Amino acid sequence: MIFRPLLACLAVTWLAGCELLPEQPRSTAQSAAEPSVKACHAVIPDFDDEACLLPDWVAFGLASQRGERGWREVMLGRLEGETKEQRLARAVVLAWGNESQWDRAAELLKADLHTAPSALQPLLRYWLNEVEGRRAMAGRVASTRGELAAMEEENEALAEKLEALTAIEQNINLRQQTDDD
Repeated sequence: MIFRPLLACLAVTWLAGCELLPEQPRSTAQSAAEPSVKACHAVIPDFDDEACLLPDWVAFGLASQRGERGWREVMLGRLEGETKEQRLARAVVLAWGNESQWDRAAELLKADLHTAPSALQPLLRYWLNEVEGRRAMAGRVASTRGELAAMEEENEALAEKLEALTAIEQNINLRQQTDDD
């Protein structure tokens, strides 16, 4: 009968899960790695620090996507150089700009994608595919708008012809009525 309280205590602990257990201190290896991750996310990414390569470029891509026009203009001014990092970073900024900037972004990404470190190339290729997809969709929208405008013009022309035919028919009906009288 001594085992009942012990079993009850074990059952409560098992049902409660790990929440009742005291928190274990982190290992020194985890603590040492944490500051280097926090040191990443440079404002303008580069290829220098391999540990921060993906985090920096992903953060920059997200900032470009969320940034307003003013932010993009400032960044484009800061990225005017011709180094491969600057050109690719400029492409990322342009990729999230307006439609007229998408062509330039695609050109830069296509031209410099192969110069990026191999760990970064899949991300850059993804962004290139994203821009190409938006460009294709914009092209389809423009084409559809053109087709719609052509159909509206054709509809107007047909409506005018229908009105003319209706007037002719009314004229013929009036003549027949006057001839019958």
